[in-house]
Amino acid sequence: FDGLARVSRVLPVVLPLHPRTRGALAAAGVDPAAEPGVRIVPPVGYLDMVMLERHAAVVATDSGGVQKEAFFYRVPCVTLRDETEWVELVELGWNRLASPAGGAAALAAAVLEARGRPGREASPYGAGDTAARIAGALAGGAA
Repeated sequence: FDGLARVSRVLPVVLPLHPRTRGALAAAGVDPAAEPGVRIVPPVGYLDMVMLERHAAVVATDSGGVQKEAFFYRVPCVTLRDETEWVELVELGWNRLASPAGGAAALAAAVLEARGRPGREASPYGAGDTAARIAGALAGGAA
């Protein structure tokens, strides 16, 4: 949380906060509402989440799904983990890993460095024409 608080001094931070996470922060003596640049919101549904991702300058997450969604919206992403299942997004420069062990300053720096730095354009998950190609193959056409 301290890393996000540091980011909020430069960029506004919107943090959908799960009640268990809020409880864990309280148990650690952290009041997320004390940071004026961090806007705490209740957990959001999928459509609201993708709208937040789509309109973000940069996404910071530990979620595998959110990493991929950020790429689909062409928003730079920082994954707050030591590894990712989506290594192709790191290789393309859309995603950066930031180890939580590196501390708050390193996490904040990774998020701020990612802002405005998109990765290389590529289609690692296909061109969006898979259904048509499958239908063509089933109909006896060329795949």
